[in-house]
Amino acid sequence: MDGNVLLALGLTLFAGLATGLGALIAFFTSRTNKKFLSVALGFSAGVMIYVSLVEIFVKAKDALTTSLGETEGYWMTVIGFFGGMVFIALIDRFIPKKNNPHEVKTVEDVHEAELNSKVIDEQKLMKMGVFTALAIAIHNFPEGIATFMSAIQDPSVGVAIAIAVAIHNIPEGIAVAVPIYFATGNRKKSFKLSFLSGLAEPIGAVVAYLILMPFLTDTMFGIIFAAVAGIMVFISLDELLPAAKKYDETHLSIYGLVAGMAVMALSLLLLA
Repeated sequence: MDGNVLLALGLTLFAGLATGLGALIAFFTSRTNKKFLSVALGFSAGVMIYVSLVEIFVKAKDALTTSLGETEGYWMTVIGFFGGMVFIALIDRFIPKKNNPHEVKTVEDVHEAELNSKVIDEQKLMKMGVFTALAIAIHNFPEGIATFMSAIQDPSVGVAIAIAVAIHNIPEGIAVAVPIYFATGNRKKSFKLSFLSGLAEPIGAVVAYLILMPFLTDTMFGIIFAAVAGIMVFISLDELLPAAKKYDETHLSIYGLVAGMAVMALSLLLLA
């Protein structure tokens, strides 16, 4: 296993385990810095959108046009791009709304849950937490493949995507930890489940390495990379930007978005 593969696996592990950080934030802080959350989520979206459309899509197109020809390769790139969007949309479609990881939770939700836990059935809270953990695990699996494949092709792009994914995994960790903690009163158990839900990300990377890598031709690489671009853009538009706008003040989410794009553009220029 070469260094590039180890780096890609490590980046995916880092991104996935940010769910555990979300659980810790929920337990040990009294309030959410909503301005920072808005900027951070916007920044994450900016990084993902820019790198997907400017770098990943272009590399997918180059690989496919080289192997299939100009016209057929371009068509296949577009099909792969929207195929990635359809894939992640179908995953979201079959996750119940109340358990959907796109429903961002803040630290204030912990305190609200604490008040409500006296009147809400503890079994229902536990069920909600477990289903949320499962939903996030399903959601994180393709993100793990996307982060891994990006890092294999270009480590600098992989680092940027891993950081962006980690930022948006933190609220997901809160979403798992909140109901489980108030159902059981056990911080260790709620942290463990939050932590484990993030492991779907490195598992996705391992699956990509074991199943996809041995058969990776230029054509397959191009299709996968185009799908990765579609997945990242969909996540940004469907999850990150709406969440950032939810806590927005004076256009902070858009400033974060532009900053994310600018930082990604500068890093690609410097590392070119």
